[in-house]
Amino acid sequence: MLRLALTVRLLQAPPGGWVVPKAHITAKPAKTPTSPKTQEQAIALSATFLSFLLPAGWVLYHLDHYKKSSAA
Repeated sequence: MLRLALTVRLLQAPPGGWVVPKAHITAKPAKTPTSPKTQEQAIALSATFLSFLLPAGWVLYHLDHYKKSSAA
């Protein structure tokens, strides 16, 4: 019963709404320029994600084809 009371209290909206802090966004150039090492890391991270996501996406896209060919 205690968990139910906690859940109900969490789901109720606060009376004043949410207070969101203001983001510190500036139009100034970066304090430290992007180094080639950082760019290499970004490329390597992108390649790693793509090497995992592209084959999985291809299999999911062709899943109906696999179902039809295995049923025959």
